[in-house]
Amino acid sequence: MTAALYAGRSMLRTVVLERGAPGGELLNTEVIEDYPGFEHVLGWELAQKFEGHARKFGAEFRTAGVTGIRRTADGRFECLCDNGEVYRAPAVIVTAGGTPIKLGIPGEIEYAGKGVSYCAICDGAFFRGQTIAVVGGGDAACEEADFLTRYAEKVYLIHRRNEFRASKIVQKRVFENPKIEILFDTVVEQVHGDDQGLVHHLTIRHVKSGETSELPVTGLFVFIGFRPNTGIIEEHVDHDAMGYLVTDTNMQTSIPGLFAAGDVRVQLTRQVTTAVGDATTAAIAAEKYLTARRDAA
Repeated sequence: MTAALYAGRSMLRTVVLERGAPGGELLNTEVIEDYPGFEHVLGWELAQKFEGHARKFGAEFRTAGVTGIRRTADGRFECLCDNGEVYRAPAVIVTAGGTPIKLGIPGEIEYAGKGVSYCAICDGAFFRGQTIAVVGGGDAACEEADFLTRYAEKVYLIHRRNEFRASKIVQKRVFENPKIEILFDTVVEQVHGDDQGLVHHLTIRHVKSGETSELPVTGLFVFIGFRPNTGIIEEHVDHDAMGYLVTDTNMQTSIPGLFAAGDVRVQLTRQVTTAVGDATTAAIAAEKYLTARRDAA
């Protein structure tokens, strides 16, 4: 939506293709407290403000899931949609984001944003002084478990194997943190909550003994992987080992005219603020690309 806002301000006809309600991950976040100027704002509320602002500058929103992006012989692009429609444009900004890999257990979806989270930086402050659990065994899980002890009174780090996959230096911080209790050879089987929709405990199972028990926590953070939604690009485009798109400083990918912004591209952190910054650059760069293309014609 930021990309659409800046493209609109550049007097470019801009169409936003969105598979559902505009907002992306904002709609999966109950409260946001780290966006400048908004000390406390609901995710859907901020999404509506973004949408309204983009529409003010002429952005058109269409409900359509993009299934493919292909470059044609003349260097333009076709965006293929799940409703059979095809949108053609000389430049495309990919802001398809990514999808956290979920545990797939009962209660996980029901309590998402109400105790179940996939972002420690986003939601850690809501669990100040509480007992929470983190699931995972890689660098992300260990780093975020350590980070969450800034807020939580206690953190259970749950891993299905008997050793972590994280780098040794990250493991060292976890082992030395007195606020972290490690539960190896353990999986979470169910998330339980109250009538107000808040988490109060987990059902966990020891994978070797098969014994189940209840773990009293008010939050569950899941870090078992994150999958960028880059499969829609049909042509080979430079990416890293995890599938994130590699861009230059103008947010342009290895394909001329194809730009990327937000969670879909290689970067240090993935926050709404960084997505907005990426999109600002991408839209301005796209306008300059189109101007150069027109002048060369």
